[in-house]
Amino acid sequence: MTKFILSSQSHPRRHCPVVVSCPKPAGDAFAVVGPTGEKTPAQFIDDATLVFIVDELPPHAELAYEVVPVDAAAEGVKIHVKAQGDFDVTVDGRLFTTLHTGSQWVRPFLFPVIGPYGSGLTRAWPVIPDVPGETRDHVHQKSFWTGWGDVNGSDGWCEEAGKYASVLVREAAILENGPVRARIQLRCDWISEKGVKLMEETRLYTFYALPAAARPVDVECTFTATEGAVRFGDTKEGGICSIRVATSMDASGNGTIRNSYGAIGEEENWGKRAQWCDYYGPVPGGTAGICIMDNPANLRYPTYWHVRNYGLMTANPFGLSYFTDGAIKDGSHVLEAAQSLTFRYRVLFHAGCTCGAQVAEKYHDYINPPKAKLAD
Repeated sequence: MTKFILSSQSHPRRHCPVVVSCPKPAGDAFAVVGPTGEKTPAQFIDDATLVFIVDELPPHAELAYEVVPVDAAAEGVKIHVKAQGDFDVTVDGRLFTTLHTGSQWVRPFLFPVIGPYGSGLTRAWPVIPDVPGETRDHVHQKSFWTGWGDVNGSDGWCEEAGKYASVLVREAAILENGPVRARIQLRCDWISEKGVKLMEETRLYTFYALPAAARPVDVECTFTATEGAVRFGDTKEGGICSIRVATSMDASGNGTIRNSYGAIGEEENWGKRAQWCDYYGPVPGGTAGICIMDNPANLRYPTYWHVRNYGLMTANPFGLSYFTDGAIKDGSHVLEAAQSLTFRYRVLFHAGCTCGAQVAEKYHDYINPPKAKLAD
């Protein structure tokens, strides 16, 4: 049997995804067995890479695990094909979110995103037009999406009639379903308001079988300059990873914005750099939040934040002239012909406030995960 040693490093771990390089034993379904003897669902994503979720580890711990075959895999995370380019994502049989990729939409997006109390954590309007008490501004801010307001001069952010670029999904491929995680990959064309192809994007979403109280989604966007050089213009109107929170969470009301340096509210967070930004507030059932986590490999890490009290939160790496009051004259970035640029983020949907959800430790689960080595 395959055995390995897992080290928590310097951080406590709770419900933490772990990737282990190890040979796949014979069998179709697997678990890992730790010191307690309890079996934890595991998933091989290829013949030499295992993923599982460690329930709890204290800091500076080193524990032995063994990979064992099981009769059947746990239900875990599944992506289901629906009509009109929609894909439902379920965790243990319950809807978590729906990915909308159909041509009836200007850009792909995730909605709803069901939180820890069974209520949505992102705004329903304009996807659902008549939800009592919801704000109805910025029609382009659809729940959880990617957009940029200046791509070779075309507006890939707003949706004013006849004046916007679109993101056309050419292909959506489910790469994995399993007891630990599921993945779907989109191949997209960015199209100008004049119908001219600007570039291609490959987008990868990863969903985890984690408790609803702390459930992450990893998103990876790779832009490729297939049609010649691409200029991402300096504008505040954009977010490579963008969220519009539920109206009840707005910081203009009872919600709170907080970043990795402890800044609170729009005034302290807007245009500032931080490793992560968290937005939390009341929803039916209790307090919940959404945190976007930047990746150290991303361009201009730590990113700048276009985050507003009215409910918008985006990771914006290019709008530097706005965020620095002109001290930096031009934050645009040119992607040369045939070159690619990748951005990676983890978006954590959580119960409670920033501190209660231990967002800072969850960030280290993302950028400094536990390390594993094969046992002798």
